[in-house]
Amino acid sequence: MVRDTLVCLLAGGAGERLFPLTRDRAKPAVPFGGVYRIVDITLSNCVNSDLRRIFVLTQYKALSLNRHLREGWSIVAHELGEFVQVLPPMKRVSDQWYQGTADAVYQNLYSIGSEPCKYVLILSGDHVYKMNYQRMLRQHIDSGAGVTIGTIEFDRSQASQFGVVELDANGRIVGWQEKPADPKPSPHDPNKCHVSMGIYCFNRDLLIKILIEDAENPHSSHDFGKDVIPRLIESNMAPVYSFNFVDENKKQAQYWRDVGTIAAYYEANMDLVAVSPVFNLYDREWPIRTYQRQYPPAKFVFAMEGKRMGIALDSIVSMGCIISGGRVTNSVLAPDVRINSYSEVENSILFSHVDIGRYARIRRAIIDRHIRIPERTEIGFDLEADRKKYHVTDEGIVVVVPEQRMFEEPE
Repeated sequence: MVRDTLVCLLAGGAGERLFPLTRDRAKPAVPFGGVYRIVDITLSNCVNSDLRRIFVLTQYKALSLNRHLREGWSIVAHELGEFVQVLPPMKRVSDQWYQGTADAVYQNLYSIGSEPCKYVLILSGDHVYKMNYQRMLRQHIDSGAGVTIGTIEFDRSQASQFGVVELDANGRIVGWQEKPADPKPSPHDPNKCHVSMGIYCFNRDLLIKILIEDAENPHSSHDFGKDVIPRLIESNMAPVYSFNFVDENKKQAQYWRDVGTIAAYYEANMDLVAVSPVFNLYDREWPIRTYQRQYPPAKFVFAMEGKRMGIALDSIVSMGCIISGGRVTNSVLAPDVRINSYSEVENSILFSHVDIGRYARIRRAIIDRHIRIPERTEIGFDLEADRKKYHVTDEGIVVVVPEQRMFEEPE
């Protein structure tokens, strides 16, 4: 089954809602959980599901993403036909850049057609969850579906940002609403509805047929959720089934996060620092892997009389960090972060190579890499003053990014 499956991981979105973190990088390359990138979550799901033939479709600002994939994911056995292969836009069938998710796959049909497979699994590179895709593949084959869509039961009040599906008694999708203002409730719970996770399993021949038709349709926006899937459901060209998400996270509540906005990204990182984290990075049965540069161990100083001790509470502290007489609370520190004496960092996410000056106070902030915060700086305490210097979200999260550079500094 897995040998008959090819994965297409969509990693080319511009990530406008995650700006300014996506000003200089692709959305899937944004750091997550200290040492990871967002794309590592989906790629780890693939490897843990024994799916090792993976095309990664890139487009915008893909330099750091390409470097990360090259350095961190060259782990498969090429002599066995396994690969994690980056597919940049080649304009093989069009003079346009990717016009939508369906068009991205359509423009790479030559590569897809050159690989022997019966099924194509289409995934998004900007979601955080744990899923064994083999379960979905098995249901897809056993049900005789042409398309199977991964779905999850979601709060109806938040469902308007997703594709909402209507199911019959056998799990077949009979209705579809793309980001509806008034989502149709689940027949079992009026406060819930079933939403698409952006995971599609296609029979390859059907995928090729429907994408060619969509490409020839001048009225289409060439998107799976807006065009391809609704048209398949309406035409009855092939049965479209739902696969109800089975979470490998081993928690009472199912965990799936779309980290496409600053608020969602911030909350997903803050989930990780709880005593019993909602999303477990420490699960040996479902490891999340990545590429990690060589740094020395994290260090906490000074523990001497008359000097304030370096301390971190309820936080993730990555290798190479030095907390030197500062205090970190409920925060995520990426590698090679320096927290200097008498400074305080709380409820914040610090990317690699950040240096917090003495007596600085940082609260509810995301600080991008290679930034030095001067002594006695305060961020997150006066949002009106912060707005004059930084990007501040409606939720009061302050995002600090470096001045735009001509050349990219190393991660």
